[in-house]
Amino acid sequence: MLCGLTGWCMEILFTAVKNVHHIDRRLMGQTSVWMFPIYGCAALIKPMYHLVGRLPLLARGGIYSAAILTGEFISGSLLKKHDCCPWDYSHARFNIRGIIRLDYAPLWMGAGLLFEQILGCHQERTRY
Repeated sequence: MLCGLTGWCMEILFTAVKNVHHIDRRLMGQTSVWMFPIYGCAALIKPMYHLVGRLPLLARGGIYSAAILTGEFISGSLLKKHDCCPWDYSHARFNIRGIIRLDYAPLWMGAGLLFEQILGCHQERTRY
């Protein structure tokens, strides 16, 4: 639940700020109900942290980014197959099948590290 709600909020803020760039100062953000379970999968970062927690920050972030892009590609492919994918990156330069954007990798890295904090991964590590 926490990851789904956090993801929704991040997406609404991101799309609102993106609209300012397009001269829309109303800051209208948007998301889809489909995104809640997709962002909810970020809860998998906690068990991943048990495997990669001792790695440097950038290495963990890179792993999270790759995992998130993979999850986005899988979920986007399934949604696209049923004609209900809420995003389309076909217009972007570094897109793959219009489903993921490789230029978003640094953003997903930051999101993964944020989820690591939200999930309290560091507190668990100090218990061992």
